[in-house]
Amino acid sequence: MAIMSEEEADALDDLLTKTTPKVNPAVRGITSQKGFKMIAVDNFSAEYITSKALATRQTPEEIIHELVSKEIAADVQPVL
Repeated sequence: MAIMSEEEADALDDLLTKTTPKVNPAVRGITSQKGFKMIAVDNFSAEYITSKALATRQTPEEIIHELVSKEIAADVQPVL
């Protein structure tokens, strides 16, 4: 997993603490009510998803989608 430099960490801290997020309820995502579902996960899973999201610059929703897609693909048996 990629580790942030001090400069990157400071820039991210500034971005998250000094700016107001822009929210558009017409756009589907974790900040909108459209399509939003709350799920509960254990701390280990939450930390993994958050770390992976930060490292890959994806949303937690995208990370979960990838994990579920891989799980479904692994369950599909080819028909010969």
